[in-house]
Amino acid sequence: MKRLVGLTLVLLSGGLQAATVSSSKNVELLVVDGKKVQSSIWSSTESVELQPGRHQIVVRFDGELKNGSKKTMYTTRPYLFEMDVPDDDVTITLPRLTTLSQAKAHFNRGVQWQLESSDGSTSLLPYVELQGKGFGAFKDMEALVADYNRQHGITFEQGYAVNLEQTAVEVNEQGEVTISGDALAQLKLWYVKANAEEKAAFYQWAKAQDSQ
Repeated sequence: MKRLVGLTLVLLSGGLQAATVSSSKNVELLVVDGKKVQSSIWSSTESVELQPGRHQIVVRFDGELKNGSKKTMYTTRPYLFEMDVPDDDVTITLPRLTTLSQAKAHFNRGVQWQLESSDGSTSLLPYVELQGKGFGAFKDMEALVADYNRQHGITFEQGYAVNLEQTAVEVNEQGEVTISGDALAQLKLWYVKANAEEKAAFYQWAKAQDSQ
């Protein structure tokens, strides 16, 4: 049974209508805009409602496939998309996978995630395959995604995903890096990339500056 979770994170005065982002069979929605998607013990959540705009969505393949005369559960690593959600319903899809060998071959040679619109048109979804460390690396998906976002300068403002590295960092043809943008954008970039100890040290420094 499919579960629909309302993740309408932004209420805009313009009255934009939320779009439904669904996943195809055996594709599990894990994290949306940094927040874990809640699922029951009997079924995973396969649809969320989002306002049109830039969002971050993390999924994985998790399904029962034929393995000779038996059936075997096959679960992949999580895949992260930074995607533009249109003002119409869309579905995150994969080519039809029915056997274990077929699925392993597809993911090993380079999985093709697609975004299918309600009119039937499709487009390829660029992705990042998240890499965990150690046993139980994917147990806390929310923490895993938070660490990825911290490393890559990604934050969420008014419910939308914002890549601060793209906003505040420019690289010329010679590979030289220039920090651009206003002071606020730069502060946000370095803040989201800092770890807990660095943030605490920054708080102390900021207090000292304000008291001068």
